[in-house]
Amino acid sequence: MPTRLSAFSLLTASLVALSADNWPEFRGPHGNGHADATNLPLTWSEDQNVRWKTAIHDKGWSSPVVWGNQVWVTTASEAGDKCYAVALDRETGKVIHDLQLFEVRLKPVKAKKKPPSEMAEYELWAQYNSYASPTPAIEEGRVYVHFGATGTACLDTATGKELWKRTDLECGHHRGAGSSPVLYGDLVILTFDGFDVQYLVALNKQTGETVWKRDRNFHPAERNGDLRKAYATPLVITVNDRPLLVSPSADATAAYDPKTGEEVWRVVHGGMNVGQRPVFGNGLVFTSGSDGGKSLLAVRPDGKGNVTSSHTEWAVAKGLAPNRTSILLVGDKLLMVNSGGIASCLSAKDGKELNRVRLESRAAFWASPIYAEGKWYLFDETGGGFVLSADEKLTVLATNKLDAGSGCRASPVAVGSALYVRTTTHLYRLEEKK
Repeated sequence: MPTRLSAFSLLTASLVALSADNWPEFRGPHGNGHADATNLPLTWSEDQNVRWKTAIHDKGWSSPVVWGNQVWVTTASEAGDKCYAVALDRETGKVIHDLQLFEVRLKPVKAKKKPPSEMAEYELWAQYNSYASPTPAIEEGRVYVHFGATGTACLDTATGKELWKRTDLECGHHRGAGSSPVLYGDLVILTFDGFDVQYLVALNKQTGETVWKRDRNFHPAERNGDLRKAYATPLVITVNDRPLLVSPSADATAAYDPKTGEEVWRVVHGGMNVGQRPVFGNGLVFTSGSDGGKSLLAVRPDGKGNVTSSHTEWAVAKGLAPNRTSILLVGDKLLMVNSGGIASCLSAKDGKELNRVRLESRAAFWASPIYAEGKWYLFDETGGGFVLSADEKLTVLATNKLDAGSGCRASPVAVGSALYVRTTTHLYRLEEKK
C-alpha cells in the first residue's frame, strides 16, 4: 500500500475557518509562504499604490500577522531592554495598542577585543539581528508574542490585556532569537536553539504552563556554541494520519510527535545558523543545513530513527540555495532567492537547477518570498521589491522601490488584495487603487 501523505495546517481547531482574510503566523495560513490573496498589486512606490504607511518605533524584524481587522507586529529597543507588541487597524493603519511587555536589565558590554565568534552579544545583535525577530502567532481573540529568552506572552487582542507571561525559559541566544511560535491544538510550541542550550518546549495555550520539553542532543558538549545555534521555525505535517513537528536545527532536522515531544526521526545534514522554515509536498520534506553542510535536501518523512541514509531522496552540498530566506514549493518546482540576489528554480524531484536570474539589486535578501496567483514576491534590505513568474522561466514582471533607507528584513504578508510590507522603519499596506 502506498504511503499516504497530506499537508497539514499548523493551526488546528479554531483555524479551520481560515480564509484569504487572515495571516496567522510566520509564512502564512499554510505555513509555506503561499497566500490565498487575489489581485495583489504588481507595481508600487512611495507615491503609488500605498493605502497607508505607519511608522513602527524602535527595531524589529518580525513579520506582521493579520486577524480580522487587526495587524500585529513586535518591536524592541535597540539595546533590547524594552520589548513591545503593536496592533494596528487593518483599514486605516492607525495604532490600536502599543504595549510594553518586557523590561530587562542588561549586563554592560565589556570593552575588550575578541575574535568574531566571541564578540559581545550586543554588537552582533545590533548588526545582524533585532531583539524582536520572532513573528507572533494569532488566532481568534488571542495573540502570542515571543522574544526568545526575554519572554513570551499571550494577549487579548480586543483589550490588549496580558493573559499570561513566561520569563523563565532560559537560553543564551548570543546573536539573538529568530524562531517563531507555532500553534498546535491547545499548545504553543517554542524553539530555543541557542549558544548554550538547544530545546523545544510546548506551553498550554490557556495558562502558559509547560506541557513538555525536549532537549535537542545533536551536538557534542565541547562544540563551540556558535556551531549549535539556529533560528528556524518548525512545520507540522501529517504522514499516514500521524502529525509530525518537523524542526530544523544546527547539524540536523528532526521530526517530533507534537503532542508529547517524542523524537520520531532525524536526518543529519550538518551546518549551523539554520533559519529557513521547511516546506512539505510531493511526499517530501525540503530542509536545509544553511551555513555549511547540505544547503538543501529532500527527505521522505515516513521513517524512524536516523534516516539520513535511508530516507534522503537527494541533497545539494553547495549552490544556489539560500542560507537565510525560506524557499517556496510551487507544484514540482522549488523557487528561492539567495543573499546575493540570484533567484532560481530547481526541480523538486531531483534538485537539479532549471533556471536562474540575477535581480537588479545590489542588496542582501533576508525576507522570505511569498507566492500568490502564479507570481512570487521578493524584497531586499534596501527597499527593492520584485515580482516574478512562478515557473521555470522566472520572468521578472516588475521591479519596484520603496524608501531606499528602510528596506526589508521582515518577510511580507499578503491578505485580501493587499501586501503588508514591514521595512526597518514602517509598516505599509500596498494595494491597487480602485
